[in-house]
Amino acid sequence: MNKYRAQILLEPGQHQALSEIAEKRQQSLSHVVREIVQDYLVERDLDEQQRQEIQAIQALAELRRTIQTQRGLVTEDLLAEARQERSAELGQRGDSELQT
Repeated sequence: MNKYRAQILLEPGQHQALSEIAEKRQQSLSHVVREIVQDYLVERDLDEQQRQEIQAIQALAELRRTIQTQRGLVTEDLLAEARQERSAELGQRGDSELQT
């Protein structure tokens, strides 16, 4: 993997903490910093994805409110109603097949 050389300035406490982490893991300070940067980039991408998902949910909720305002609130369980109609339809079909 090609790497790009970058120079960063750290506070003394930051350098000390990173050095301790690197020593405990038996890794270079550069490796630890690269891992931290990668973790941050992944987290940032996840945050952006979550922000977009929240915006989509909010847009759907607003659309639902608009439809409810324009068309009224549907209080019935339409899915349950459709299932009952279908069951009744299948029951009638089964009864007629038994009679023939």
